[in-house]
Amino acid sequence: MTQHSPASDTSGAVDASPEQQAPRSRRFRKVAALAAGGALVVGGLGYTVAAWTDSEWVYAGDGAGGPGIGTGTFEVQQSVTSPYTAGFADFEANPGQAMLFTPGAQTLSPGESVYAGVALRTTATTTVPADVQVRAAVPATGVTVADAGGTLFAALTVRVATVVVPATGAAPTCTAAAFTAPTTIGTGPLASTGATGTQRLAASSGTTQFYCFEVTLPQSAATAASTTLQGRTVAPAWEFASTSVE
Repeated sequence: MTQHSPASDTSGAVDASPEQQAPRSRRFRKVAALAAGGALVVGGLGYTVAAWTDSEWVYAGDGAGGPGIGTGTFEVQQSVTSPYTAGFADFEANPGQAMLFTPGAQTLSPGESVYAGVALRTTATTTVPADVQVRAAVPATGVTVADAGGTLFAALTVRVATVVVPATGAAPTCTAAAFTAPTTIGTGPLASTGATGTQRLAASSGTTQFYCFEVTLPQSAATAASTTLQGRTVAPAWEFASTSVE
């Protein structure tokens, strides 16, 4: 009987046994599995696999393709014309709009008072309420007066009263009758007296606040030198400082 030698390739190498082939087969399967997970990079010390990536985005929108975040508007305006339901406008720098005081305002005698009013409200497009504070008077910018040394300005006194303008009915008037508790919000020397506290203006022209100013030459002025306060003029200007309310 003829004996057959183990199979060999043309180079004479003997085929590996099944036990010898198993480790190599497992290595091939491992490499194939790694390659299936992503790009395979062969490094000097091993294998590195690049992972799949994905991104998701959102933005602040308004539901109609536009921006979804923004700012509101804030603006307070004034009117000096009764019945204080129209004629509102901006006068945001000193001296502002002229309030016309009652007759005799330029010929005061000791003990006499004169009156003028102004109303404030937010604009129709204002989205938040406002708190308003009346500051102490300062000389009006750009208005020529005759009051050397500020003598008359220092001698005058002021009172401030406030009331909400009614939606219907008679407009508020600015007379001595306006100064009753709790409507009086300021009283004292003209040069140092503002209003106590703040007044709330609703958003979107929701409320209109009326302010009445009384300026008085005190009776004590009669005891001054006869010519010290005579023939003088002043133009006090008041700031209404408004702050938005969240």
